[in-house]
Amino acid sequence: MIRYLGSTKNLAGCVGGLIGLVLYVTGVVGGLWPVVVAGLYAVFALLAPPERVRLVPVDTVAEAGRLRTDLASLVDKVTAQAQRMPESSVDRVRRIAEVLDDLLARPERLSAEPDVRHAVVRLARTDLPLSVQTYLNLPWWFAAKRRATGEPGAADELVAQLDLLEIDAHRVAERFYAGDVNQQADHTRYLRDRGREN
Repeated sequence: MIRYLGSTKNLAGCVGGLIGLVLYVTGVVGGLWPVVVAGLYAVFALLAPPERVRLVPVDTVAEAGRLRTDLASLVDKVTAQAQRMPESSVDRVRRIAEVLDDLLARPERLSAEPDVRHAVVRLARTDLPLSVQTYLNLPWWFAAKRRATGEPGAADELVAQLDLLEIDAHRVAERFYAGDVNQQADHTRYLRDRGREN
């Protein structure tokens, strides 16, 4: 009930009721004014737009903490399975995880940049784990061999995916730090200009 008092529908209904009172005071409606006020309140309340849906905000700090823990666990599992992984793929996973972990270490700033946050969460929660998990779920003898058709095998596909994910992680980091880079460039220009004035 208390929530309804501050709702758009109640506020619109109150405006309708006030119009009904104005009509009574100006003499437009006579003794039926309570019915007119109630009727206008109801009409305005029904015509008002519904309340906006307000989803529970994501706790970015807690989410970032969970993702960092999950990334560390992923790196540990990949390291433990290093003998099954293609050459240099463990290092690629570590590098990707380091970039993402660095971004996740700044959750307040991530929450201010929803596009970057979405990209980081997608990379950390879906893309990287899915690539590694799909490969590790294959039998080792099948994952290591090339296909008879000459097409890339599972190991080649994993390396290609990790290369693409690393490029994507760096691209996201560039967007995240773009403001800092611009600020640094502005400061350099300022120092040069100040040096010329002296």
